[in-house]
Amino acid sequence: MTLPCLRRPPGRRPWCRPATALATAALLLAASAAQAGSPVFCGQGPELTARQQDRLLQFAARIKQQLDASGSRVALVSRSGLDLDRFQLRYSHAGISLKASANGAWSVRQLYYACDESRPRLYDQGMAGFVMGNDRPDTGFVSLVLLPDDAGAALQAAALDNPRALSLLAARYSANAYPFSQRYQNCNQWVAELMALAWAPLPAAPSPDGGRPPRAAAQQWLRDAGYAPVPVAVNSHALMFAGPFVPWIHLDDHPQDDLYALKLQVSLPTALEAFVQRQVPGARRLELCHDGQQVVLRRGWQPMGPGCRAEAGDEVFELN
Repeated sequence: MTLPCLRRPPGRRPWCRPATALATAALLLAASAAQAGSPVFCGQGPELTARQQDRLLQFAARIKQQLDASGSRVALVSRSGLDLDRFQLRYSHAGISLKASANGAWSVRQLYYACDESRPRLYDQGMAGFVMGNDRPDTGFVSLVLLPDDAGAALQAAALDNPRALSLLAARYSANAYPFSQRYQNCNQWVAELMALAWAPLPAAPSPDGGRPPRAAAQQWLRDAGYAPVPVAVNSHALMFAGPFVPWIHLDDHPQDDLYALKLQVSLPTALEAFVQRQVPGARRLELCHDGQQVVLRRGWQPMGPGCRAEAGDEVFELN
């Protein structure tokens, strides 16, 4: 049975834009929309050549191979998407990779923005499709945070319990959602709140009065546990022009002090990984990248540098 808000979007990749796109993209999006005569931002990603598809399939297979060999059954998985280098950010989108997924081993359960419905949805996607969501198909990075048994089992139970997973889904999406407000939600914030649902004593079902489970309680637990969203510096002109043209950007959930400072707090994979590292003893991290010619694998919490270049201790696998 297909549950509402828990399905694969037909013929469409998952769509999730981080707030860091605001400063560089909002004006460009607005100008492009005006030039085209209609604000169409939710088209397909770049067309992949047969060679690019082959390389990405090999990359996804290498990721799954490492997951299988890890001994873990659950991983926080993040991928690069937009070009965020100028913000010193690599990853834009995260989900939960589950060996026990009914969609296939290591499929990623995640939130995406359904453009045709103008609302957030949850769905499962195979690892190959997940890595193909990168806007730059000739190079890409994936980070895996492997969870130990107890924390992994709790997160798996919450993720695979459809009513519980859906209970945290907000009705409205905002790419730059404030992490401590219930008005909107972005893709990474749903993952953060799922962690709270799994690791904190929160209600497991909607309240008797028919309301949603307390996202507020999940967010309070995250705040008390030291969850620190990423402060993103934004451009005032971009924000001013973005609203009328970009339906997934909102400012009315952010504290006034942040708006005046032009620095918005947003849930991004960097914040999720830092939280798990502090919160879950025994969590391990793998980072993999590809440049179309080879895959580089790094073990540990030290991130790779710019480009996909191996350093001492990294493993390298040639792509066929």
